[in-house]
Amino acid sequence: MKKILIFYGSYGAGHFSAARSIKEYIDLNYKNCETKIVDSIDYINKFFNKISVKTYDHLSMKAPWAWKRVYYDSEKWPIKNISKRTNQLFSIKLYKLISAYNPDIIISTHFFPSQMCCVLKKKGKINCKLATVLTDYAPHGQWLIYHEYVDYFFVAHKGMVDYLSQSGIEKSKIYATGIPLSNKFLQNYNKENILKEFNLQPNKTTVLFFAGGSSHLARGTSSDIFKSFINLFPNIQMLTITGKSEKLKKEFDELVMYNHKEDNIKVLNFTNQVPQLMSVSDLVITKPGGLTTTESLASGLPIIIIDPIPGQEEENANFLEKNGVAIWLKKEDNIEKVLSDLFSSPNKIKEMKIKARLLAKKNSTKDICKILLS
Repeated sequence: MKKILIFYGSYGAGHFSAARSIKEYIDLNYKNCETKIVDSIDYINKFFNKISVKTYDHLSMKAPWAWKRVYYDSEKWPIKNISKRTNQLFSIKLYKLISAYNPDIIISTHFFPSQMCCVLKKKGKINCKLATVLTDYAPHGQWLIYHEYVDYFFVAHKGMVDYLSQSGIEKSKIYATGIPLSNKFLQNYNKENILKEFNLQPNKTTVLFFAGGSSHLARGTSSDIFKSFINLFPNIQMLTITGKSEKLKKEFDELVMYNHKEDNIKVLNFTNQVPQLMSVSDLVITKPGGLTTTESLASGLPIIIIDPIPGQEEENANFLEKNGVAIWLKKEDNIEKVLSDLFSSPNKIKEMKIKARLLAKKNSTKDICKILLS
């Protein structure tokens, strides 16, 4: 029985989603394997985990300029050195879990546990295989600390292979598999039934709008986009997800009722049907997190990018726009003009859909597991 230990961090949903997708695929397809999934920072110190996650959420949502500085400075000294020393200290606690479980392979979907495991391997305390899964579309220096002790690097696309190899990592260790994706995005769904469930029409263009993830600094952009669809596009229907923001949902509900758009626009505060909603959509409006980006590409959806977090999400946005699958809606842009130009060009949307499918790596999770476990 081969034992696989999977570590993630709670900073954003993408790291956990990637770890969970890998675990689910192994459990379903490899009967000779046993898996264990652990939030590494929470295991080491619950208080530190709670504070650091809150700090990340606060900076990224309410002070993105500050998060941008932290993000880029963490690739340099002295923050890089502080991170290394902290992870050396934390590795002592993590070793207790690793030695008790005695895994054959450790997979990390966040750089903190990746660094800790490398420290332990450097000290000769563990000798199992180490795999690091990068969960964005651009690399960051923190992922590469102690890289000589990592046996496998899994990255989002071929361009990252070149970057990592130029940073001193052997190309034979780097695999452009894509970011791990839930098996739910590989299933076929009945489009007509799903649209009927939300009282929408099968013959209209459908837009999926993730409005709830925007920072308070960008809520105005979300509102302007929503109003544009109400005022300018009577033949386009929209599914809008407002997330945790009750204030935003109330505002959008009132706009829908006031303008009598109940037939065309549906406002949800939460959904566990993202794969189904993407399968019936023609375009998605969203922040460019690694998870949502991967899901959108796998669903063949062009993306209108809003409110990227400085650092990793801005780099994701640059990658998507450069590859012709996204339009980055920036503060200085005229929202109505950008949307009108796009929806008056069906060939443009069709072209973006084709590029999204070409860029997608729908078998990413399967390929990662095959490389590690074949």
